[in-house]
Amino acid sequence: MKEEREEGDEWEEDINTLPCNPYFLLVPFLLPPPKNMIHLQNIEKVYRTSTIETLALNNINLNIRKGEFVSIMGPSGCGKSTLLNVMGLLDEPSKGTVEIDGQAVTQYRDKELAKLRNQKIGFIFQSFHLINDLSVLDNVEIPLLYRSANGRPRQDYAKDALTKVGLSNRMKHFPKQLSGGQKQRVAIARAIVGNPDIILADEPTGNLDSAMGNEIMAILQQLNNDGATIVMVTHDEQMAKRTHRLVRLFDGTQVL
Repeated sequence: MKEEREEGDEWEEDINTLPCNPYFLLVPFLLPPPKNMIHLQNIEKVYRTSTIETLALNNINLNIRKGEFVSIMGPSGCGKSTLLNVMGLLDEPSKGTVEIDGQAVTQYRDKELAKLRNQKIGFIFQSFHLINDLSVLDNVEIPLLYRSANGRPRQDYAKDALTKVGLSNRMKHFPKQLSGGQKQRVAIARAIVGNPDIILADEPTGNLDSAMGNEIMAILQQLNNDGATIVMVTHDEQMAKRTHRLVRLFDGTQVL
């Protein structure tokens, strides 16, 4: 007599016939790879005058994934800042394709580039670029002016950004009343006030002593942990080692 099969037996038999492949068992749990926040393809940048032509970037191909913290190193004049400017839509490549968060920007007009830059990218500069006649709070609010944000919300966002960098007690001070490390914290607050997906930092610790540099680096690492994608130009090998990946340039060419 044929034995009756209880409900669920078929499922058990099917499972038992599956191949014993660990990859098969992992497939349902695999996550898709992070998307590219910055994609550069065959980038070339040439500066021309009436008498000379300078090749600043030569055939750069680079992907920066969402959530990465990448450092760029190389000798002075090798094209690091030019590469950062191309990523930040401040400079247009002579050849090649630039994509920001999946958007190809090669054909964008200046107004469209400015809008995307304001929404997606925050900038940190070695020399801070603060306006001495404005208070710390007013300096941090500047990117939001270009978004036509109202006064009270704009001020609240700026206060939140300054709190994140530990300067909640310096909001009414002016840049001339701050140390170099404090000025760089203000610059970071200004960069993050609009909650950008990407932060581009050009030598953010270059003008600071080692202690202040470590403090700034810790803030950048925390921002990265919170989800920001960060690209940092640096001459400091120790700072570069604290990032996820290192890109090296030499004479405008990517060598690593």
